[in-house]
Amino acid sequence: MDMNFGMRAENRKLLDRVATMVRDEIMPLEAEYQAEIGTGDRWQYTARQSEILEGLKAKAKEQGLWNFWLTDSDKGFGLSTVEYAYFAEEMGKTPLGAEVFNCAAPDTGNMEVFERYGTEAMKKAWLAPLLEGEIRSAYLMTEPDVASSDATNVSMACVRDGDDYVLNGEKWWASGAGDPRCKVYIVMVKTGGEDQPKHQRQSMIVVPANTPGIEVLRPMEVYGHDDAPHGHMHIRFTNVRVPADSILLGEGRGFEIAQGRLGPGRIHHCMRAIGQAESALEQMCKRSLQREAFGKKLAHLGANYDIIAECRMEIEMARLLCLKAAWYMDQGDGRAAAPWISQIKVVAPRVALKVIDEAVQMFGGQGVSQDTPLAIAWTHVRTLRLADGPDAVHRRQVARGELKKYTQEKV
Repeated sequence: MDMNFGMRAENRKLLDRVATMVRDEIMPLEAEYQAEIGTGDRWQYTARQSEILEGLKAKAKEQGLWNFWLTDSDKGFGLSTVEYAYFAEEMGKTPLGAEVFNCAAPDTGNMEVFERYGTEAMKKAWLAPLLEGEIRSAYLMTEPDVASSDATNVSMACVRDGDDYVLNGEKWWASGAGDPRCKVYIVMVKTGGEDQPKHQRQSMIVVPANTPGIEVLRPMEVYGHDDAPHGHMHIRFTNVRVPADSILLGEGRGFEIAQGRLGPGRIHHCMRAIGQAESALEQMCKRSLQREAFGKKLAHLGANYDIIAECRMEIEMARLLCLKAAWYMDQGDGRAAAPWISQIKVVAPRVALKVIDEAVQMFGGQGVSQDTPLAIAWTHVRTLRLADGPDAVHRRQVARGELKKYTQEKV
């Protein structure tokens, strides 16, 4: 089977424009943007933050560098998943990159859900402003009291009451729910009883963020950082009522929607992680050639040649695996793509973490401080080893696929 990991010429030119904007216009403002956090209300954007972010978004939109994630869609550039992977890598080189081009999680996955499964009313109310970058959204699946990596455990109550559904329960790690621009949640809930087949007990429902009965309990911290003003929030629902037509596709269709949503999102996360690894390797190399100790440049001390070489080789291997997973997705067979997505979901964050950590070592004490972007990058990528399924779950899926080749038993 022929596999093409390349890019059409017109899209290569488009990618070059994105890479240039990332390097020349977004990255130079990154430190100033981060320094604004905490100078006022942590959960509001300062005037300067808004000026930076909205100014960059307006510039990207004016240049037509917008909504690349709309793969195989007449609304976007018609990029294949393989082609989009290269764009995601470039955007991943800076924390602001994805949002500047309106390609940020969790909005991209939520927009795909609204486009594929939403009613016309949902598309008008939520999809249209999301496509324009006017609002943000959140995806609520994980719960504090159950092992949510097995999504059949999701237990938030969603009970029909006349023309409404009533929601009760808690969700946490609701990424982006702290953002004051977050206006809508897509929520995984339980609608079926134990008499229903295991994968038909969950549903997805659309909930406006300002619905009465929703209480944001706290921001979840990652190694002591709350990721303001984006945030990963712990939220309680108490008798939250939404119209019955807020449910997507009908009761019991939650898993079907989730698989359509999470597959592309995992690829996007992984290629952004590879972008972060590339950025870290660049910082490491420059540091090793600028800094001296014991009469030599750091590059010539210890095992630093080997470390730099290993980082380069592992990044290249991870990128190729990611492109292979993206290629399988482009073939339209989600089942065939799944084991490749699981492999890259383990490999990409692991490689990125290693490279970032080696870069931190090259910088010494400065590497773990606020004076480089490496510490923030490490915490984000470490979290990625849990988002969209922890490593152990994905390794289990890969191993099951291997074992099935040699046995008729259920593995």
